[in-house]
Amino acid sequence: MRIGDLAAEVGVTTKTIRFYEQAGLLPQPPRTPAGYRDYPAVAAERLTFIRDAQAAGLTLAEIRGVLAIRDAGQPPCHHVTALIDTHLQQVEQRIAELLAARAALRALRQRATSVDPAQCDPTSICTILTP
Repeated sequence: MRIGDLAAEVGVTTKTIRFYEQAGLLPQPPRTPAGYRDYPAVAAERLTFIRDAQAAGLTLAEIRGVLAIRDAGQPPCHHVTALIDTHLQQVEQRIAELLAARAALRALRQRATSVDPAQCDPTSICTILTP
């Protein structure tokens, strides 16, 4: 299968496919006598996996690790579960940080509604942020 056909089937660009080859995520395909890349049908499945793994938040390095385990003939289930747990923990931490930021911004917004610009201290940069 030529690169353009593969790209269309999976919904990525040919540039993306070439990048994944260079990044070690997709094996270099054999070439036709005319020098065109000739991808096997399994390349579409691999590209779909890469796209789905990225959508789940995995980095290309993490995806490369999962693929290496699978390419070695082992199921990557335990490794993927550990990656998911790590990413979930990071998302939970980020949510907590965002909730704290929202609370701080709400308090600042409340303070801002009570500030009269005509009454601001001229020696202060901003009494909303630094009362």
